[in-house]
Amino acid sequence: MNIIKINYAECKPWLLLKHYAKRMPPISYSFGLVNENKLIGIVCYGVPVSSSLRKGVCGEYYSKNVLELNRLVINSNSPKNSASFLVGKTLKMLPRDAIVVSFADTQQGHIGYVYQATNWIYTGLSAKRTDWKIKGMEHLHGATIADMSRGKENRAQYMRDTFGDSFYLQERSRKHRYVFFRDKRMEKKLKYKKEKYPKGESSHYDCIDI
Repeated sequence: MNIIKINYAECKPWLLLKHYAKRMPPISYSFGLVNENKLIGIVCYGVPVSSSLRKGVCGEYYSKNVLELNRLVINSNSPKNSASFLVGKTLKMLPRDAIVVSFADTQQGHIGYVYQATNWIYTGLSAKRTDWKIKGMEHLHGATIADMSRGKENRAQYMRDTFGDSFYLQERSRKHRYVFFRDKRMEKKLKYKKEKYPKGESSHYDCIDI
């Protein structure tokens, strides 16, 4: 297996058709995993949308260094350890001063074993939050629903006026948060408390292979 750089357009079928979120995140760096001349997986890194996340990892001064591993997609019939191989190799292809954060979604049954296998620091669960939802559109990611009101002065009121009682709030599942430092000397800047790796049964969602 080997790693190649891929562009935004090449990521689209993997993220819109295969990944459970069904939406395109901010992408600064994207890589593909190739086996026998076939693309079998991708990983994407981008600047986190949340300014509080960027500042929260190591403080405001280092917020410009923060990237998020925001998508990791591997075909189900890929060789064993393909995901950790892809993540481990591509982390070394990021800028030397990069501080990378990623999340494993508990709602999807994810623990984050790929991050544990590639020596990330575990910093506990994300804060409790709520997502916007619309009845009949529960399959859409909360951020996708929020995008419907982008540019409106009072976004919540716009959603209520548009969707009425079908618009509601739902408690967001908490996520396991992991941090990786390209330069290990910067680990002392970490603001989050280091915790022991979580364990448990990890599950996979059903999706098409590309």
